[in-house]
Amino acid sequence: MYQYETLAVESTEGTAQVTMDRPDVYNAFNETQIEELRDCFSRLSRDENVYTIVLTGRGRHFCAGADLKWMQKVSSYTREENISDSQKMGSMFHTIDTCPKPVVGRINGSAFGGGVGLVAVCDYAVCCDKAVFAFSEVNLGIVPAVISTYVLPKIGVSHARSLFVTGERFPAERAYEIGLVHTVCTLEDMDAVVHEKVALLRSSGPQAVKAAKELIQNWSETSRHEFRDYTEHLIADLRASEEGKEGIKAFLEKRKAVWR
Repeated sequence: MYQYETLAVESTEGTAQVTMDRPDVYNAFNETQIEELRDCFSRLSRDENVYTIVLTGRGRHFCAGADLKWMQKVSSYTREENISDSQKMGSMFHTIDTCPKPVVGRINGSAFGGGVGLVAVCDYAVCCDKAVFAFSEVNLGIVPAVISTYVLPKIGVSHARSLFVTGERFPAERAYEIGLVHTVCTLEDMDAVVHEKVALLRSSGPQAVKAAKELIQNWSETSRHEFRDYTEHLIADLRASEEGKEGIKAFLEKRKAVWR
């Protein structure tokens, strides 16, 4: 579909699968992978033939966070260079988080540091029961700064307090309990579960799904008064839209809606 150095991208029947393809380093980030993830999701956002996106990793791990060679390189950067580098990572997370298409995380293995940030920006995360997670930044003398924008709304301040300051590892079951992931299953069942969730997403109106994502985004970024005004106009617009009319008509006629 798209050609990248660190990613493999395939599309089948309107679903694009983005696979981080650096299994020798557990799919850890470097500057190339960061830019390619940003570019890939930017292109997928505009691709009219793509309705859903699956994000996963090659091999036994989902994403081990920052690549050690890259970390060694940035340790010699000036403050200005470090800010520029951090902004590129922030842009990658923002692009995935604000993607108008639903993003399903196929969390095939463990995720650490920035890898947990990738889990957090997925709309629905299906997790392998053997996966382990950690906000391991404090062990390196830093903090999960960039990803906190997305992790804090996902797991809440209480869980973040304990996990950010200890850097302790936690299993898939706890990731589910704190809301980081939504379903835990065996690796053998993972593809079937992901397929089921993708089918569920595909059964909904694509414009409604996009609007639902924007609704959540606006809730976190606007005042309560502004949000109320926004929601009142949003539902009015959606009810009057072709998709909204078709959805209500199909429900009343007890048939499956035809989305265009």
